[in-house]
Amino acid sequence: MSAAEGDEDLTRKQRREQARADRKAAEEAEAAGAAKRKRLTQLGIVAAVVIVAIVVVLIATGGSGKSKPVTQAVKNKTTTEVSQLLADIPQSGNTLGDPNAPVTLQYFGDLECPICREFTLGALPALIQTWVRTGKVKIEYHSLETATREAEVFKTQQVAALAAGKQNKMWHFIETFYHEQGEEDSGYVTEKYIQGIASQVPGLNLSQWTADRSNPTLASEVTSDAQAANNAGFTGTPSFLIGKTGGPKTKLEYASLTDPTSFNEAIEKQLKA
Repeated sequence: MSAAEGDEDLTRKQRREQARADRKAAEEAEAAGAAKRKRLTQLGIVAAVVIVAIVVVLIATGGSGKSKPVTQAVKNKTTTEVSQLLADIPQSGNTLGDPNAPVTLQYFGDLECPICREFTLGALPALIQTWVRTGKVKIEYHSLETATREAEVFKTQQVAALAAGKQNKMWHFIETFYHEQGEEDSGYVTEKYIQGIASQVPGLNLSQWTADRSNPTLASEVTSDAQAANNAGFTGTPSFLIGKTGGPKTKLEYASLTDPTSFNEAIEKQLKA
C-alpha cells in the first residue's frame, strides 16, 4: 500500500468515526428531545388537572368572589344571640349602657372590618355582661374607615347604623352586621344587604329608619368620628379610648380581642381612680 492509499484509508476511517460520532450525537439529541417532550406532556397533564381542580373549587364556592347569601337559619340564630346579649340594656344613639355609668369606653370600628368582628364575637360579650349590664361602663360606637374600600359605601353603611340609633337600636344593627359580615373586598355590602340587616332588628320601624338615613347630621357624625380618631392617632380598627364619663379619655392598649382580661384591667383601673 502506498503512502497515498494509507492516507486515504485514514481519512475514510476518520470520516466513519466522525459519522458515527455525529449519529451518536443525533441519537442522544433525539433521546433528550423525546424525554423533554415526555416531561412537557406530563407537566401539561398535571397543569390540566390543577386547572380542572381550580375550576371545580370556584364553581363550588360560587366562582364570583361574592360572599354566599346568609341562610334564614343563620339569620334566626343571629337575631336570637344579639337579642339575648342586649336584652334590657339601655341604648341611646351610638351608646350602649346606663348614661350615668362612671366609665366610658369609646370603640372605633368599621362595619366591614374582620378584626372588629373578632372583637364582637370574642371579648365584647363578656364586657357587656360584666360591666355594661351592671351599669359600671357604657360603650360608645364611633366610625373609622379602614377595611371598607369605597368611601361612599362606608358612609352608607355607617349612617344606616346611626339611623337605627335614632330608634335606640344601633347596637342591634351593628352586632347583626358583624355577626353576618361577608368576605372582605367581595363587594357584599349592597343596599339589599343593608336592608336585610335592618329587617333583622327587632322592633325597628323600617319606614322611619329609611327616612332617618337621609338626615345630614348622621353623615356629619361619621365625619366627626373620623376627626376624633385622627386626633387620637388611630389608624386601624378596632381602637379604643377609655376614661371617666365626662372626663378626658386615654388610649386603651389591649393584649387580645378574644380575651377580655386587658379590657377588664383597664376598666378596673378607671373605677379605682
